[in-house]
Amino acid sequence: MAAEIHRIRERACETEKITINLGYVDLGHIDLLVQEGFYSNRTDFIRTAIRNQLSSHGEEVRKSIVRHTLELGLRHYTRADLEAIKAAGEKLHIKVLGLASIAPDVTPALALATIESITVLGALHASKDIKSALADRIG
Repeated sequence: MAAEIHRIRERACETEKITINLGYVDLGHIDLLVQEGFYSNRTDFIRTAIRNQLSSHGEEVRKSIVRHTLELGLRHYTRADLEAIKAAGEKLHIKVLGLASIAPDVTPALALATIESITVLGALHASKDIKSALADRIG
């Protein structure tokens, strides 16, 4: 599943204010690092920490973005595809504009274990048993 990811540069006027609760010891550590000149202020420390965490999970985030992207055209899910997803411990969020199809040899149990949600703008071809099993996940 190839997808193009566009990054938007953060601008000062395009930020969201959040509130967090920290323990006194953690806050003291942050203040010490600010006092020692490692960071200009608490906000600088927190932004840096968040960016470092996002960077350390970059591959997982990229995979998730790709997995949640709307696919255009025909997308066929085979039993092997779903077994690989299950082995990886992942769940699919199927989003297709066109035709999504699930192979006839896919069992309802395998579909339930691997498909978190299905959104199809067009048509979904799957067995009656699969559609019934996934009824609450089809939007």
